[in-house]
Amino acid sequence: MSRSSVASPPVPPVGEVLRRYPDAGEPLTCTPLSQGLLNHGYRVSTTRGSYFLKHHSDDATRGRATIVRQHRATRRLQSLGVPVAPPLGARDGETVTEIAGRRYALHPWVDGLHRGGAQLTLAQSMRLGTLLGAVHTGLEQVMGTERDTGTGGGRPPGYASPQAADTFALIGDLLAAARGRGSRDAFDELAEHRLRERRVLLERYADRRPPDPGAPATGWVHGDFHPLNVLYRGAEPVAILDWDRLAVQPRAEEAVRAAAIFFVQPAGALDLTKVRAYARAYRRAAGADAAELAAAVHRVWWERLNDFWILRWRYCLDDRRADPQFPAVSALAVWWTREYEAVRAAFTG
Repeated sequence: MSRSSVASPPVPPVGEVLRRYPDAGEPLTCTPLSQGLLNHGYRVSTTRGSYFLKHHSDDATRGRATIVRQHRATRRLQSLGVPVAPPLGARDGETVTEIAGRRYALHPWVDGLHRGGAQLTLAQSMRLGTLLGAVHTGLEQVMGTERDTGTGGGRPPGYASPQAADTFALIGDLLAAARGRGSRDAFDELAEHRLRERRVLLERYADRRPPDPGAPATGWVHGDFHPLNVLYRGAEPVAILDWDRLAVQPRAEEAVRAAAIFFVQPAGALDLTKVRAYARAYRRAAGADAAELAAAVHRVWWERLNDFWILRWRYCLDDRRADPQFPAVSALAVWWTREYEAVRAAFTG
């Protein structure tokens, strides 16, 4: 079954979940949350208040121990003053509730709004960089030397840069899929244009594949820091959400990836004025120097040049949920290549 054929998330056993938690109250309503692409989340109203109920993925790579580690990390981060919403403890003291083979966690409901970079002032852009720096330094403190068992003890996901030869093969497969559709639309036309354009760029810059980062550049990161995972109340961030991808990865690369999502404009350019303010604040808060950010910019640029995850979803999984992101994301790779020096200067200056 393709993802696009799934009409709605499974209805959780709300009453049974709530009975595991003291003082949670009796259920009144359970509303699926529509934002986000991968997770199933619900706003649950009870006779005692409102909660966020999360159905953790049934993916075998996210075992109970991994979820518990995420929960433990957020509880410790909260004690350091990082704005998070850790899960509540059930009657047995556990933060993961298993029912019929599925895992759930109950969190306090946090009122707030999501803000993209266009809605952030320069001061708020700096605050965002400071916040991510606090996440990284906080994780270094609370996780210590704990291993990322999700990587099997090897290199972290995303550690090795993509190989251009693999990307050329993927481009060929995706071009065939885009051209072979029986009823082509404007998206297919744009996809074909961007694929051919990207192949030319890769041929031109194939010798610029970055080296793997050294060990000092890696550490625990949130793993998915973007506007839908940060809640604001007024001008201030009040909660960082969705810690499913907590992992050991190159730290500064998360800062660059986040900026490329927060501050991308509809035409595919980055708002470099806000990026500069954000990056300066991140470097101060995280203790990262300009050289670390420059290396991260190069690796993320190369990653973007080789990445076609939205087209994979559409043509390989028949999943079109991410299609609206494609115009800006695909244009960004081209613009970033053209403005490479300006982008690096914004992150390091």
